[in-house]
Amino acid sequence: MKTLVDHLAQYAAYHRDRRNICSHFIGIPLIVLAVAVLLSRPAVELAGLWLSPATLTALAAALFYLRLDLRFGLLMTVLLGLCLWAGALLALQSTMLWLSSGLALFVIGWIIQFIGHYYEGRKPAFVDDVMGLVIGPLFVAAEAAFLLGLRQEVEQAVVQRAGPTCIRAKLAID
Repeated sequence: MKTLVDHLAQYAAYHRDRRNICSHFIGIPLIVLAVAVLLSRPAVELAGLWLSPATLTALAAALFYLRLDLRFGLLMTVLLGLCLWAGALLALQSTMLWLSSGLALFVIGWIIQFIGHYYEGRKPAFVDDVMGLVIGPLFVAAEAAFLLGLRQEVEQAVVQRAGPTCIRAKLAID
């Protein structure tokens, strides 16, 4: 099984332009929330819990993240729980509100992602490896931790494999 650093470094190799990374701080949370919203129906309420396809998906993702790394796994579990909560709230609304909210979040999130990858000049990681869809949210959480000065040993290992981040300057030569 790949390690946390293996997954993050492989994903990071597609994300070295800081503008692309910044776009992921917006796009990926919107997409994750959209998936939680859209998969929150059908559902049943059991003992005060909203059980839906979103619940099963989040549970599988949380177990994967926890297996990779306890600290990041706990953070991702909390974040996924918040998305499930928001998804359940929207699933209780009218079908039109639930569906339009989920679709709008999904489309806007992907537009932001593709704008970021335009700056990167590279296709999204999931095109070459579908696991990129699962690692993307973890990458955002890890990048946030790195910005806060946390998990520097992980950051250093990722940068050593994927290279430093940069802002690509495009110069017009006449």
